[in-house]
Amino acid sequence: MNNFEFNISLSVLNHLGRNLYRNFITVLGEAISNSWDADAKNVWIYIDRDENTLIIKDDGLGMNEIDFQNKFLKIGYSKRRDGVTQTISGRPFIGRKGIGKLALLSCAKRIHVFTKTENSKFIGGIIDNSSLDQAITDDSSQYRLEAINPEVFDSLKLQLQNGTIIYFEDVNDGIKNRIEYIRKLIALFFRFSLFDSSFKIFLNDEPITLNELNDLSLSTQFVWQINSINDPFLQEKITATREHIKQYRKLRSQLSISGFIASVDKPSNLKIRGADEKVSIDLFVNGRLREKDILKHVPTTRIVESYLYGQIHFDDLDDDIDRFTSSREGVISDDLIFKSLLKELKDNIIKVIIEDWDIWRISNNQDGDSENTRITKKERKSKELYDTVADDYTPPKESEQRRQVDGWVSSLRDDAQFNLSSYIECFVAENLLRKYIREKNVAITSVAQTELDRCKNKEEENKNKANISFDIRDKVDDLHYLCMNYLANLADMHKEHKVAALSRDATIYKPVRDAMAHTAILTEIAKQSLNTTFENIKARIKKLLE
Repeated sequence: MNNFEFNISLSVLNHLGRNLYRNFITVLGEAISNSWDADAKNVWIYIDRDENTLIIKDDGLGMNEIDFQNKFLKIGYSKRRDGVTQTISGRPFIGRKGIGKLALLSCAKRIHVFTKTENSKFIGGIIDNSSLDQAITDDSSQYRLEAINPEVFDSLKLQLQNGTIIYFEDVNDGIKNRIEYIRKLIALFFRFSLFDSSFKIFLNDEPITLNELNDLSLSTQFVWQINSINDPFLQEKITATREHIKQYRKLRSQLSISGFIASVDKPSNLKIRGADEKVSIDLFVNGRLREKDILKHVPTTRIVESYLYGQIHFDDLDDDIDRFTSSREGVISDDLIFKSLLKELKDNIIKVIIEDWDIWRISNNQDGDSENTRITKKERKSKELYDTVADDYTPPKESEQRRQVDGWVSSLRDDAQFNLSSYIECFVAENLLRKYIREKNVAITSVAQTELDRCKNKEEENKNKANISFDIRDKVDDLHYLCMNYLANLADMHKEHKVAALSRDATIYKPVRDAMAHTAILTEIAKQSLNTTFENIKARIKKLLE
């Protein structure tokens, strides 16, 4: 009887994902993840944009000849076989399918791999992707690596008792990102390096630390902590300097998730300088970025989204079932556990944040969420107008008077909101009445004429005192010298009206209206009277205009 065996074509590499990894940061992420899984204490990354080269070196366990052939070069080899989920030192494995190395093996023209264990010599080989492409075209089932040139690694292998060095020669499409940008992205997206003091990342011999995120932490206003989380960014960069944090709230979730969501002062604070990238709310599983901008799965279309960033950690997604896409850059969208996370975010966490954000922004003298119906549209616009005007009077942050003036401004806000909206209502109502009276050709009474003559003379007297020769009023219209009670009497005199209606309300309205117009702070009873009376006036003016 014949013995049969599978014969796998090298073309399968392309289908598995050899060409899926286009993002330079994704390639770095795969390398850092491999170093983590190899129990490395340090990862050194060297980038030369001019020479278009990338070197990644770690002091992990390294590989002997058998490991290199049967594990590294075996596409699909899983470190988690036989139920093993942790490294020798107890770290949870980040790698899963064993195809992530395709990102490393296909991102440059030539890739040199040099590695050793503590008790073996350096071994390795070179993958020439042009030769590999030809082998795939020929439908070959084998590809032999080129022999390594040890001299290339002379300076890199010094004092390296064990570990792996990968040299990427002629990176595809070039290294377009600036070093400062790459440093910040590594700090943001591969934060497990900042969680564990036994794992450090260096870029061009400079350690990547929390200081890469200083600008982001200083622009943060509000923070929502989800369950408990041991996050150095949260503890050292945010809560340790709470002066700039206006509000901090802890949220509870029934799901076994942890993390935080924060809000910045302006959406532009989330932009990474010199790049199209922006900081977002990202999903991490076992310390590895698995889904960037998770809110794209549960969009609310509310303005608050453009202010938020953070991290959600949900290790339940890492079990015996592979829940991640073939590109390893996302979670399968219809996965039930992933959907439970999205539901929790949408129905509970984000819902609370939307409400908090609006309240906190307004209390901080800033625009809130215009779609939030917690307060009326008129009240919101009045508050926004007040904050815009009051901001001109606020001393600089370093001023000793800042805190006191901020207190004064805050104490006036509610009254200003009421007065501003009342003034606008008064302005609209009185000017509509003037237009109505003019349209109906209502004659000015002797009483009204006496009032407007008095007002004219007073205005002229004040202009002379101020030595003003220019006109103050845009249109010299006698009706503009008359306020609501006189206008109401004229409107009630029109023959279409059988009963005097406006004038009665205008009489009650006038003293409170005058106080408000002279920037007085009204009592609660006066506010209620003004509101009630004006509702009547507004209803009757609307009836007139019909």
